[in-house]
Order: sequence, then C-alpha cells, then structure tokens
Amino acid sequence: MDLTIWHNPRCTKSRQTLALLEEHGLAPKIRLYLQDPPSEAEIRTTLAALGLPAQKLLRRSEAPFKDLGLASADEATAIAAMAAHPILI
Repeated sequence: MDLTIWHNPRCTKSRQTLALLEEHGLAPKIRLYLQDPPSEAEIRTTLAALGLPAQKLLRRSEAPFKDLGLASADEATAIAAMAAHPILI
C-alpha cells in the first residue's frame, strides 16, 4: 500500500498519528506539508478520499483562519486558503 502522511512534527496529533501508523507496521511516506504544501487539486482529492468537507480539515485556532474569516467559507475559498496557508491544514 502506498501511504503518505501530511506531517507537521510540531503538532501533537500529527506525531500521534505517525506513531499509530508505525505501531501497526506501516511505514508511510512523510510529507512535511508546511515546507511542501499540497496544491488545491491535492487538497480536493484528499477531501474526496476522506469524504469530508473542507471545513473539517481547517485548523480553527490558527491566525489565518480568523484573519481570512473562514468560519463560514465555501469549499473553494477554504481549499484555496489551505493551499495558500498550509498551517490551516
């Protein structure tokens, strides 16, 4: 299985997820998404695979979330914001 994790080593949940995968014998490819941000197309593909709307992937505690007024953003706006500000993922 080809498995990739969009990883932020400073994020507790990201570290826990990576550890859980490794505990189950999986060795995912690690993409440091803050340094190598996903494109809008990649975000759309990921959201479709997860069956989630963009709002569920947004980190609401980050400054760009508030600064850009993303609380009620539509899909296209939220996805564009994540591509431009990967800290929101």
